[in-house]
Amino acid sequence: MERLAKRFGGFRALDGITLHLHAGEVLGLVGPNGSGKTTCINVISGLYPPDGGQVTFDGQPIGAQASHRLVRLGINRTFQSPKPFLSLTVRENVDLAAYYGGREAPLGVDALLASLELDRMAERPAAELNSAQQKTLDLARAMATGPRLLLVDELAAGLNPAELARMAERLRRLAEAGLALLVVEHLMAFIDRVTDRVVVMAAGKEIFEGTLVAATQDAEVVRVFLGGGHHG
Repeated sequence: MERLAKRFGGFRALDGITLHLHAGEVLGLVGPNGSGKTTCINVISGLYPPDGGQVTFDGQPIGAQASHRLVRLGINRTFQSPKPFLSLTVRENVDLAAYYGGREAPLGVDALLASLELDRMAERPAAELNSAQQKTLDLARAMATGPRLLLVDELAAGLNPAELARMAERLRRLAEAGLALLVVEHLMAFIDRVTDRVVVMAAGKEIFEGTLVAATQDAEVVRVFLGGGHHG
């Protein structure tokens, strides 16, 4: 995406940010609260139309296309707060995503559930899952549509250390299989485990691009995080 802009009234949530992401790469999007990270995912995924700039996928402009059309092109996402169909079973939730997504998970639904350790609860209603399991189900629903670009919005929030380690390993495996991932996350230890590089945002703009280690040594990044409270 190039020079992407998004306004809400007079507020510039995205102010000319540029990102590039390649197959098999995990790009972390970090920054203080209110810096525009989730807005960026919302625009790329079609939830919001852009007010300026361009989003391209496979060389084709996709800005302002509806989310369901983007899913069929190979772009899907997870959400900060998963909202599965609570009365449906885990398998039914994933089957439904695969059906309406119009694409096929490369593994097939059974193998996908097994790869995410959801197979043993496949016949349980989603309402019975705990927070970590619902986040994993959200990932499974996104993967059931066979995406080539996955947008991951705070998937690690609320997970315990063991769950974090398993989730980080899952995302790295997806990247090794050729998937491109854009990961928004507050937990820097998680970002460090899963990303190849990061873009640091502040006030809707990118202020740094490179490795997380290099970001922690960048004077502007340090100023922004310390000035905004280290919660980004």
